[in-house]
Amino acid sequence: MPNKGKFDSEAFYERLLKFGQDCQKLTSKLPKTDFNKVYVGQLLRSSASPGSNYIEALEALSKKDFSHRLRICRKETRESIHWLRLVQGANNNLLEELKKECKRLYLEGREIIKILSASILTLEKQNR
Repeated sequence: MPNKGKFDSEAFYERLLKFGQDCQKLTSKLPKTDFNKVYVGQLLRSSASPGSNYIEALEALSKKDFSHRLRICRKETRESIHWLRLVQGANNNLLEELKKECKRLYLEGREIIKILSASILTLEKQNR
C-alpha cells in the first residue's frame, strides 16, 4: 500500500462517508419536481462515489493507482458540488433550512477537494 504519511485515512474516509450520507438526507427532503428527479439521482451517485473510490485508493497496489483513485474522488466531489448548485438554483422557494444545508454541503465539498488536491500534489512531488 502506498505511503500516506501522517494523514488519518480512516477519519478522511468517515468524512467522505458523511458527505455522501448528508447529500442523501438532503435529497430526501427536496420537493418532487421534474428537475429534482434528475438532480437527486445525479447527486446521490456522485456524492457516494468519493467514499467508495477512496476505499479503492487505500487498497491500491501502486502509487500511480493510488493517485488515480484520489483524482476520481476529487472529480466526483466536484460533480457533487455541481449538482448541489443546480438543486439550489432550481428550488427558489426552498426552505431556509434546506438552503443552509445546500450551502454547508457545497463548502464541505470544497474542503474535501482541497484535501484531495493537496494529497495529489504531495504524491506528484514524491514521484519526481
